[in-house]
Amino acid sequence: MPQKRFLTLITAIALISFPVISQAQRYAIRGHVKDKVTGETLLSANIYEASTTKGTVSNNYGFYSIVASAGKVNIVCSYIGYQPQMAEFDLRNDTLINFDLEPTLELAEVVITDKGPQQNIRSSQMSMLELPILQAKQLPVLLGEVDIIKSLQLMPGVQSGSEGSTGLYVRGGGPDQNLILLDGVPVYNVNHLFGFLSVFNADAIKSVSLIKGGFPARYGGRLSSVIDVRMKEGNMKEIHGDGAVGVISSQLTLEGPIIKDKTSFIISGRRSYLDLLTYPFQLAFSKRQGGDYTSFAGFYFYDLNAKVNHIFNENNRLFLSGYMGRDNFYLKTNSHTDYAADNYTSDEESRAGIDWGNATLALRWNHVFTPRLFSNLTLTFSDFTFEVGAEFSEDILQDTMETHNEQEFRYYSRIRDYGLQYDFEYNPLPSHYIRYGFKNTLHTFSPGIMVYNIVDSDLAMDTTFGNEDIPANEFMAYLEDDIQIGKRLKVNAGIHYSNFYLEDTLYHSFEPRISARYMVNDDWSIKASYVKMTQYMNLLANSTLGLPTDLWIPCTRNIHPQRAWQVAAGAAVAIGNEYEITLEGFYKKMSNLVEYKEGSSFFSLNTDWESVVTQGEGESYGFEIFAQKSGKKTSGWIGYTLSWSYRQFEDISYGRRFPYKYDRRHDIAIVLTHTFSDKFNMGANWVFSTGNALTLGDERFVSHHFVMNEMMTSYDPMYDYFGGSYTSYFETRNSFRMPLYHRLDWSLNFPRQRRWWKETFSVGVYNTYGRRNPYYLYEASVYNELTNSSETVIKQVSLLTFIPFIRYGFTF
Repeated sequence: MPQKRFLTLITAIALISFPVISQAQRYAIRGHVKDKVTGETLLSANIYEASTTKGTVSNNYGFYSIVASAGKVNIVCSYIGYQPQMAEFDLRNDTLINFDLEPTLELAEVVITDKGPQQNIRSSQMSMLELPILQAKQLPVLLGEVDIIKSLQLMPGVQSGSEGSTGLYVRGGGPDQNLILLDGVPVYNVNHLFGFLSVFNADAIKSVSLIKGGFPARYGGRLSSVIDVRMKEGNMKEIHGDGAVGVISSQLTLEGPIIKDKTSFIISGRRSYLDLLTYPFQLAFSKRQGGDYTSFAGFYFYDLNAKVNHIFNENNRLFLSGYMGRDNFYLKTNSHTDYAADNYTSDEESRAGIDWGNATLALRWNHVFTPRLFSNLTLTFSDFTFEVGAEFSEDILQDTMETHNEQEFRYYSRIRDYGLQYDFEYNPLPSHYIRYGFKNTLHTFSPGIMVYNIVDSDLAMDTTFGNEDIPANEFMAYLEDDIQIGKRLKVNAGIHYSNFYLEDTLYHSFEPRISARYMVNDDWSIKASYVKMTQYMNLLANSTLGLPTDLWIPCTRNIHPQRAWQVAAGAAVAIGNEYEITLEGFYKKMSNLVEYKEGSSFFSLNTDWESVVTQGEGESYGFEIFAQKSGKKTSGWIGYTLSWSYRQFEDISYGRRFPYKYDRRHDIAIVLTHTFSDKFNMGANWVFSTGNALTLGDERFVSHHFVMNEMMTSYDPMYDYFGGSYTSYFETRNSFRMPLYHRLDWSLNFPRQRRWWKETFSVGVYNTYGRRNPYYLYEASVYNELTNSSETVIKQVSLLTFIPFIRYGFTF
């Protein structure tokens, strides 16, 4: 059925294209836009005909195609931070023009989007931001680790999770509602170090774009946002390297030509070394303790990015890219016992730990069928695995009898994808830019499998139980057209179709997408959008820590797909070439959201996971302001969000509507970077937000052997002494608020040009004035000497107060 619909779609494209074939007086100009120094392709470069100002932008692979009338033409190519180029010639047939742009000596380093204010205002796309990697590298971050996800948290409409975490909550959505793509491949867990760092190594990343609304038809599968991360392709001209040594990790990136101007590579690795630094101290401590017992604990993470890019000719290019990263927390113990009098010796060894990580792979073929038709065929692989394990072994020798015992416990969950995607871009007329394509993904969900093995002299047992693997198939096809209507109106209209097949159940969805821009004048535009989205997979999350115990599960016969629709409207104003102000309002309605039932959690999954979850609705709405300045010396932005976000589940909070945990009424971010000279620059940001919503008990009840559900007004320690316990009663969920959150971060960067390399020494502080922001709150009992009784109080745990950092980076 999906294949028939796709053939119908292709037929429709042919019918649309047929009328323009006979227009012999129009010809296509196409080519690639590249950096002259490195050979890297440039995304979103402006290419236009000077006399009409009609044109396009280069796509994700640096390719462009525009249609112009026969005769004398003057094609201009421009990109922020590069010298523009012009090509003037007599257009008599389809023509190939490649642009190799040369970087300017003074790069406009810190602009939030490479497109520039004017292009943002003229684009039909709204609710979209692009973050240059150079910008992220200048901002102060926790422990000095450059983090593109935390840079995105400073944008309006985007909220973080708990203190210092990399969680993203976009316009009232959850972390599972973000489609995070690395070279077009979904990444299911973006956390290192239990959520304090993201998995993206900035030295290997070329571009990052965030879409919060007005989603083009080519994107689907999530409700709240798209984060499209593209890796570098590798320097085509010469060997180049980047590296850094930080507080908790170091990294190194190498890139260069395999065949100059033909084949390039990039490889980038990063590893933390907390385990290596603490090992000598743990070893010394064990030796001082003496005896035959040793214990070692450690944690480390690593990631590796690699990519190869080969140009066969102007019409064919091949890319192979991959990512692999893991986190590992472990505890090892060894002991030896010797009782000579009893002829008894024993050697014991145990290991326990948590291990999780992602792996992705993309094989991509770019092919130009005609000067007007570009295609991209992609094979993808994605895998996320989480595992908790414990092993114990013992060898006993008593007299002449040997005994060997082993025990192993292992719990793991996984989601694994194999995908095929084919995308086309067709440029029939200057006023139309058509995209269409399809994607098919084979999913395998493993939402919790337990393995328990025992081996000893008298017994051998190997048991596996829990939820079985769940195969599923997801298909999508799309068609969209970016249409220029007259001089002032531009519309992006499209349709996205998807279906999901699992366990003899088929879900499908038709999703209209439309966004429009109207130019009031050359510097001011009004925009509006409407989208429908469907999501066929869910994340069962039980904490704010970004722990890998958050499980990916599919929709089933009983668990229906998440659905949402969103409307947005706003205005964008450019003030000169350096200032831009964007105002947007949005409303989003969500249905079939998934949450654990009251009293259920990750540890309830030894039974069927469908029995411990419930589905409900969500609603969010708000207003965003984004004012930015881009310049050669001073750049930055101010973002403000006023928003409301609610949830409602029949099996939670007595069916009443309650605030979402990350319902923050006010969210402000002020970001500033300034270059004093070529030897000194700085960055600073200040953030402020309303506290998270949380649930605390409205009343406390006591239960023990004789009294059940008798309400207590104070705490009596004697109840605990006689085996009593207390239960909190919750009137409504998330009816309390954490204290206000705010902090100031800054960093100072000192670049120096050496003979063979360039180095940058950075120092800074996270949370400069030591604000004790809440990490979490909990209820505790405090003894009151005046009343000779204990009272229930709320206590706060704060983790990150005044965290200095130091970092050394180098480029060669």
